[in-house]
Amino acid sequence: MKNIRYKIEFFSRWHCGSGLSAGSDVDALVVKDKNGMPFIPGKTLKGLFREALEDYLTLSDEGEKCEASVLNFLGNLDDKGDFKKGTAFFSNATLCPTEYNEIVRCKAQEFLYQTASSTAIGKDGVADEHSLRRIQVVVPCSLEAEILNLPDETTELTGKVLAMIKRMGLDRHRGMGRCQLTIVETTETKKGGKS
Repeated sequence: MKNIRYKIEFFSRWHCGSGLSAGSDVDALVVKDKNGMPFIPGKTLKGLFREALEDYLTLSDEGEKCEASVLNFLGNLDDKGDFKKGTAFFSNATLCPTEYNEIVRCKAQEFLYQTASSTAIGKDGVADEHSLRRIQVVVPCSLEAEILNLPDETTELTGKVLAMIKRMGLDRHRGMGRCQLTIVETTETKKGGKS
């Protein structure tokens, strides 16, 4: 089994929503940890990975060859229709520890965020009434995350699939959340599941 540490480098502002608002000021806030720092939940990353993997297997000739391994590490429905948990664990993506600690120490979290506004324009070229929407976004930055307990035979495939993810978060089809995912390190999983 292998563990992969990878980097997510954002080239544009991005928004991974928390489902919360800031009242009349901002309609949608980004997800933050207890120190007010942005992160991307592992569950979100696993979903993006699964979607990219399905696309990759559809477009390549590796589909049938990889299917059993993929289902084993991501999880799948068994013959009875019950979900069988996969072996892989997707961690949250966070700023690297050095940057994270320095920003928290200096209490500079507010400089990571901006507000983006949008409104719907009607057929007459005028903004629709009550359509102004303001969301909190994170400035371009780099985050790191891990995928733990990958079967050895899926390591190369995982690198290819991570490279296919080019956007994430809200409004990714409108230019936000442009990113690149690259593997930084691959290590052996130690007994007990972690490296």
